[in-house]
Amino acid sequence: MLKGIDVSNWQRRVDWRAHAERGVAFAFAKATEGDTFVDPWFERNWEGMRENWIVRGAYHFARPGGKNPEEQAMHFLKAVRRACAASGRPGLRHGDLLALDLETNDRRRPHEVARFARRWCAAVIERTGVRPFVYTHYTFAMQGHCDGLEVLPLWIAAPSYPKGDPVVPEPWETWTIHQYANSPIDRNVFDGTRGELVRYGKRRRRPAARRRARDRRADR
Repeated sequence: MLKGIDVSNWQRRVDWRAHAERGVAFAFAKATEGDTFVDPWFERNWEGMRENWIVRGAYHFARPGGKNPEEQAMHFLKAVRRACAASGRPGLRHGDLLALDLETNDRRRPHEVARFARRWCAAVIERTGVRPFVYTHYTFAMQGHCDGLEVLPLWIAAPSYPKGDPVVPEPWETWTIHQYANSPIDRNVFDGTRGELVRYGKRRRRPAARRRARDRRADR
């Protein structure tokens, strides 16, 4: 299993070289929250992961009670694009991972939260071609907040279960990443190879691109 971590502004400066030397193969860094907050350490973390050959991921902390999901998705992608440009290359690199942190309902009903999450993920897929991971925990998912998200890879927060052996909540049948510890830093495992993990960051042809390609063929 590949070892990973996830970080946010709570960790402040992260020594990515040290983590890489200890065998960390992948990581997620918080990029945004809601519709206004940008993690002040995100760009540094994004570049630090790349410099140390760590498969890098960015996550958005969802605020279902804020602006609509499409606006939150655009806020997230703008921060990611800015971080990519700061590292000298516009746009996502092949293998860059994206994720939605879905763990608060902001006093919205479960079906409203699930609809918010589906729309956020659809907006990200439409604009990047990358299917995001969904980070959540068992109780939150079992309450119905994640209905309809089973087509996306599950990043399950389950620190009370053995590494690589979490209980999987509905609507999923299996997990992809397990966050098995959260002290002194969040630690994760992926049950696969680096190549298999990178494929989750593969940019698929987006629907609009497929339509354009189909139209070009029809014009011939």
